[in-house]
Amino acid sequence: MTISIKTSKLPLGTFFNMATVAVGSLLGLYLKGVIPANVQGIIFQAIGLGTLVLGIMMSLKVPDGYLLNFIFSLILGGVIGELLGVHAGLQGLGDGVKAYFQLEGDTFTEGLVTAFLLFCIGSMAFVGAIEEGLEGKRDLLLVKSTLDGISAIAFAATYGIGVLFSIVPMLIFQGGITLLARQLKGLFTPIMIAQLSGVGGALIIGIGINILGLGQLNVENLLPALFVTLLLTWLQQRVPATRPANTAPPLP
Repeated sequence: MTISIKTSKLPLGTFFNMATVAVGSLLGLYLKGVIPANVQGIIFQAIGLGTLVLGIMMSLKVPDGYLLNFIFSLILGGVIGELLGVHAGLQGLGDGVKAYFQLEGDTFTEGLVTAFLLFCIGSMAFVGAIEEGLEGKRDLLLVKSTLDGISAIAFAATYGIGVLFSIVPMLIFQGGITLLARQLKGLFTPIMIAQLSGVGGALIIGIGINILGLGQLNVENLLPALFVTLLLTWLQQRVPATRPANTAPPLP
């Protein structure tokens, strides 16, 4: 019995994405010992600037009328993240993986978390994973995979082997979106996707600020904002726009 790639229930686009990141990471690890420290530094700064621009572009996708939704999603998501200790949990998980595999390097966990956030909290990740789940289309994820593979070279050369291990949360998060979209086809409207991209853009701006050393934002604890905005957007789309009773209708 053969299974059509087009109709496969597996998140094949994410599997391909994981493969390109793995290859790029291994190449970056090889180049890490070859690239001089000053060149690594300028690459680090370029990554930070590119991350800021990407985040700003994404955050501008917030739909008209959803700005308060955007703000409250970040606030409520941040509060939930602090109460749940998302940052500490991810840090502990990364340190645990590092200890289990007896890996060296002070930036392992930072590289793992940063790479995962940049590879998965973006408009191409959301739209591509949802398209695969709804229609079986993987074109966008294939393009994203190529870009991520190239980026992984620079990230691994800077952060080390932690970037390679980011493919595990990528499978869970990005692949999970594909499977969720397949089951909940009516949930992911264009407005919902745009709002997810906007909130994700704000998180990526925070990552760019951290990379450039302009501040130290606790981006991990803001991750629940992505789930909060799903709920708030779903509710907002179901509340009909009303006009106050004492407001006269517009003149013809």
